[in-house]
Amino acid sequence: MRYQHKAFVRWDDLDAMGHVNNAKYLTFAQEARFEWSFVQPSQQNNRPGILEMVVAHADVDFLAPIFEGGIYVDVELWVESIGNSSFTMIYEITNKGELCARVKTVQVAVDESVAKSRPLNDEERAFLQQYLEEKK
Repeated sequence: MRYQHKAFVRWDDLDAMGHVNNAKYLTFAQEARFEWSFVQPSQQNNRPGILEMVVAHADVDFLAPIFEGGIYVDVELWVESIGNSSFTMIYEITNKGELCARVKTVQVAVDESVAKSRPLNDEERAFLQQYLEEKK
């Protein structure tokens, strides 16, 4: 299953070249990931899927520019793989059906009390498994 999110493109997201600044694509992914892992489960009276995580790696492939602010773009996300303490996610950002960027992030579960990685627990694995689409 994939999660769908609408990201608002603000006018100040545009840079001097007249298109959305490259750093904003990671913000769109972050907002989608937070809604997916925290807001959505909370609205359904469930515990957050996984909140204690940090991004250990991020890649962005820019495929087509977004030239306007004041609009919503679509962010679709899913889990590509699940490890012992980490998981990899893919996000596709589209504008009016055109694929503009593909983002890949690796998140690591952390124990905030000691600021170190920790294994994913069974509840987190079950949440992630719902969105797993393994790379073919």
